[in-house]
Amino acid sequence: MISFFIILTTAATLFPAGLHNIQTSAEAAAALRPIAGEFAFLLFALGILGTGLLAIPVLAGSAAYAVAEIMHKPASLKLKASSARHFYGVIVIATLIGVGLDFSGIDPIKALIWSAVINGIVAVPLMLAVMHMSSLPEIMGNFTVTGKTKLFGWLATGLMTLTAIILGVVNLI
Repeated sequence: MISFFIILTTAATLFPAGLHNIQTSAEAAAALRPIAGEFAFLLFALGILGTGLLAIPVLAGSAAYAVAEIMHKPASLKLKASSARHFYGVIVIATLIGVGLDFSGIDPIKALIWSAVINGIVAVPLMLAVMHMSSLPEIMGNFTVTGKTKLFGWLATGLMTLTAIILGVVNLI
């Protein structure tokens, strides 16, 4: 929802002003200054900084939990580093990769777009698997999805699948 409203407000602000090709976050912040006011640049910069400060530990932590789970290693922030070396090692490596990307010269706006595209495509089989498994009583027991939850889950899965197909067709044309 937040991403949707960021896109919506940015489009509603920048597009009417004739700004159609923003390449960097600095350009976006500068473009907002005359349209949205003097503090737009500061507000945008604080938003980007806040997003980064939230994203880095979440992404590094989730990667560490996933890798530890795959490797059947202990994983918890409650554990000392000596008893969860793999877990904390992945956090350090993921954080260093994230910092390294900042100095790599990769266009951050294009990286955001491509990560969203990849996320949308990868989400389809994951959503199919989740909806299938959540409908099986032998897996979910008393927590099997039914009724409106199941309907909306399958509608969301169908919408995501349709969007991924449209994305593929549009890029082939």
